[in-house]
Amino acid sequence: MKFSTQVKPISYLKSHAAEIVKDITESREPMVITQNGEAKLVVMDVGTFEASQQTLALLKILALGENEIQQGKFRPASEVFADLDRDEE
Repeated sequence: MKFSTQVKPISYLKSHAAEIVKDITESREPMVITQNGEAKLVVMDVGTFEASQQTLALLKILALGENEIQQGKFRPASEVFADLDRDEE
């Protein structure tokens, strides 16, 4: 996995926590923290985290919809709109 974000060792996180919070909050760019040379965690601001969670939720909904289409569990849009038109009368 490639990272276009900052990569810092865990010792940097320990000694520069306040600075990291300020930088990440301003830039909205996550930071990868390594331990023994391996990526171990990602630090990001709450707004970025919430946006990524919303994106994941939308992708899950789309995947569920695609699965239902593949199983034949759908109606053509023309039928749905015709039913809506009948309900309005």
